[in-house]
Amino acid sequence: MRSVRLREPPCHLFGALSLNTDVGANFGALIQIIFATPCALYLLQAFDFKSRREPQSRSMNPIKIDEAALVMRRAAPLPRYTSYPTANHFVPTVGPADYRKWLGALEDDAALSLYVHIPYCNDLCWYCACSTKATHRYEPVARYLETLQCEIASVAALLPRRHHVTHIHWGGGSPDILSAPDIARLGDTLRRNFQFDDAPEFAIEIDPRLMTEAKADVMVGIGINRISIGVQDFDPAVQVAIGRSQGYEVTKATVDMFRARDVASVNFDLVYGLPQQTMQSLSRTIEQVLELSPDRIAMFGYAHLPWKAPNQKLIDEKTLPGPIERFKMARQVTTQLEDADYRQLGLDHFARYDDSLATKPLHRNFQGYTTDRTNALIGLGASAIGKLPQGYMQNAVAAADYASRIDQGGLATVRGRALTPDDRLRAFVIERLMCDFEFSAAAVMRNFDDASSALLDEADAIVAEDGDGFVESTTTGFRLTSLGRPFVRNICARFDAYLKVAAGQHSLSV
Repeated sequence: MRSVRLREPPCHLFGALSLNTDVGANFGALIQIIFATPCALYLLQAFDFKSRREPQSRSMNPIKIDEAALVMRRAAPLPRYTSYPTANHFVPTVGPADYRKWLGALEDDAALSLYVHIPYCNDLCWYCACSTKATHRYEPVARYLETLQCEIASVAALLPRRHHVTHIHWGGGSPDILSAPDIARLGDTLRRNFQFDDAPEFAIEIDPRLMTEAKADVMVGIGINRISIGVQDFDPAVQVAIGRSQGYEVTKATVDMFRARDVASVNFDLVYGLPQQTMQSLSRTIEQVLELSPDRIAMFGYAHLPWKAPNQKLIDEKTLPGPIERFKMARQVTTQLEDADYRQLGLDHFARYDDSLATKPLHRNFQGYTTDRTNALIGLGASAIGKLPQGYMQNAVAAADYASRIDQGGLATVRGRALTPDDRLRAFVIERLMCDFEFSAAAVMRNFDDASSALLDEADAIVAEDGDGFVESTTTGFRLTSLGRPFVRNICARFDAYLKVAAGQHSLSV
């Protein structure tokens, strides 16, 4: 068996942000988001990263390095690798005809995941960069739902009869902007058109400010068994500064509402580096979050990129924490969560040690980290992205364009990417690095035969170029060290054959 020691070369980065952008023209913004992820704290304070399989002791001696200089040296835009190739490499030559052909080629008993996008909110939060729009009228939402149901029927008609759905995720936007009757209607439409497993994982993103007892009843009735609640920060001053008023009590009421209905799996999304946020206010937020005892927590670093997300221009830049304070916030959050018996997973997720995200094999898709093992993700709704064995496809982004295409032909595919054998090989390696911080040389050779040789040669070359000690050789292949794990996006970037032609199109990796 081939054994190679993989290390990270110069001129790349680490971390995770949610936006794709060209940051080269704004050095000030680069400094603001240099510490935009929890990963930064591991480098700068030299904590040992807790791996999913091999938790490390934080009592080990810290590595003596010029930490800030190392971070600055590696600051550049890199993908988050929720897919490979990444979405900015999708092309308009993939269209509805390809999607029809790919759906028809699925195996007769194919396992499927469904993603349903609801691109509406009551109000657009100032920090947000999601594919959504604000509306105070229900008419556009109801009209969109009609179109979405048509797409569901069109896609389902192209699937093999014995397919089975194992995972469903409703995202947005705010899916709970739907009325209770329309939630029931959409759930019924999905079940009538797709063949659900007996107990699929069924998740929904929740805005607690829109929740009612009636909506909760309907959600549980259609099978929802996991909720993801956007929290961001509970501090009132922070909420005013980001245009989102959502107190602790309304969030607690939503959690209690679902737990009373036996929905046991609860996820919280938090953000640090927000305007008016302080070490003290963030610590209080984490304490309040822990009182509610979510099963999973995603902790994202806010990236102030108003040239990419115009609504962020409403944020007063003078109230944003500086880079050192952001670093301290990240360190504080991770310490609080780890001390409360949460395990850090990948770039920015935490889960209880008995949660399936911590106990099952980890995978990565457009929803982030998941236990979903299917190779067929059906994206439904405006801007939704799907993946089939043959490649990726994305629907029209604007709701009006999406509706027009569905009305004309039943499908709204406007771009995508057909996968080459080299794409599949690199996607395998990148996903394993993003999830496990290692990959097996034997698994690469077993799955990709002779094609693996060139990639393993690349790994040899990476080893020769690196002097930072980011990786180590094992008897089975490649593994990132505790120092290298925060730089996982950098290492993945070295296996990205498209990255050189996409410079400046991604978020900073720190």
